[in-house]
Amino acid sequence: MSETQLDSAATDARQPDAETGEADEVSDYSEEADGFDAADASDEVAESAEDGAEPAEDDADSADSVHEEFMRELRMMPGDWYVVHSYAGYENRVKTNLESRIQSLNMEDYIFQIEVPVHQVTEIKGGKRQQVSEKVLPGYILVRMDLTDESWAVVRNTPGVTGFVGLSSRPSPLQLNEVAGLLAPEPEASAKQAEAARTVTPDFEVGESVTVMDGPFATLPATVIEINPDTQKLKVLVSIFGRETPVELSFDQVTKI
Repeated sequence: MSETQLDSAATDARQPDAETGEADEVSDYSEEADGFDAADASDEVAESAEDGAEPAEDDADSADSVHEEFMRELRMMPGDWYVVHSYAGYENRVKTNLESRIQSLNMEDYIFQIEVPVHQVTEIKGGKRQQVSEKVLPGYILVRMDLTDESWAVVRNTPGVTGFVGLSSRPSPLQLNEVAGLLAPEPEASAKQAEAARTVTPDFEVGESVTVMDGPFATLPATVIEINPDTQKLKVLVSIFGRETPVELSFDQVTKI
């Protein structure tokens, strides 16, 4: 594919963004993002791949099994994994734009997979726990590809992309263990772990003063009157309009004064 063909196809591929309905212009993005340092980015990727709590001893075998199986799958996949920098908050848009360009430019034989690494975190909203996805590396996406001049140009000229991590002309691929650290599925907690989490006695005492951190009574002082480790909840007295009112809250919704 010639450079003229690539430029022409890239112009045709500027379709309205799936999230905003507005078309991105390649010319709107500078060659390098402000303050972006490839060396710092490489360190950040490596640290994120290595971060994470060590698995409990009883579940180490299960976690190792999941990791090894994922590593076997990675070894069988064609291409290498590269880290591509984008503007924070635009990772999914860049993924959509790049997937569209791969099809319109017939680059499926060179660019195989695009991922935005995420992990599950627990948030408390409205007094209820819920699992939400959180980006592991804000401002970065992973691309599995065979690096050629043509495939490099397709990725580099995608709206929202500000560059590869590494040398601009010949970026370095990630090691497979780094990829696994970012993309491997998280092992499910064992029944023993779940039971332990339910039965952990919190560091609260009856009669202790606490502050409500979440829900309709946020910021109000309260007094602990009952502790239930099985349900991971407290019963506290909150002063509402001058009256002491009992309220049930989860452990995570209060903090010590």
